[in-house]
Amino acid sequence: MTTENNFIPLNCAVLTVSDTRTEADDTSGNTLVERIRAAGHQVLEKKIVADDIYQIRAVVSAWIANPEVNVIISTGGTGVTGRDGTPEAVAPLLDKLLDGFGEVFRMLSYQDIKTSTIQSRAIAGVANGTYIFCLPGSSGACRTAWDLLIKDQLDSRTRPCNLAQLMPRLLEK
Repeated sequence: MTTENNFIPLNCAVLTVSDTRTEADDTSGNTLVERIRAAGHQVLEKKIVADDIYQIRAVVSAWIANPEVNVIISTGGTGVTGRDGTPEAVAPLLDKLLDGFGEVFRMLSYQDIKTSTIQSRAIAGVANGTYIFCLPGSSGACRTAWDLLIKDQLDSRTRPCNLAQLMPRLLEK
């Protein structure tokens, strides 16, 4: 449910984690960019990096340190294969884990992909006042996560509460 309060556009960064994708065929990253912009937010930067813990961590760390970036959304590298390392790259950077995100994402995904959802290690959290969401690499998973979870939580008009309204308090001591 949303109310008539003022909308607050947020600055987002999108990271595609893949050993094979390029800008020409990055359907998941492009799906996120389109949805972020359609919701009224801005995409400050979009990058593609190999599924390498240190490359992922370097990009995410730079965005966390950038005070202009409010939200980071990554796609890819959340599965269980040997090359999937996004959660391992990002989790040590988080100040707080948003456990409910992964739980609800897998519950919603179950409706479409049934028990295959247990292979998803989608996570979310907060680091240095920046929200971070790590999604699976499929465009369907990105649509599910954005449309059913992230979009409303980044909308300052969503009630009874949302993540956007908490942004001024994220760095409280």
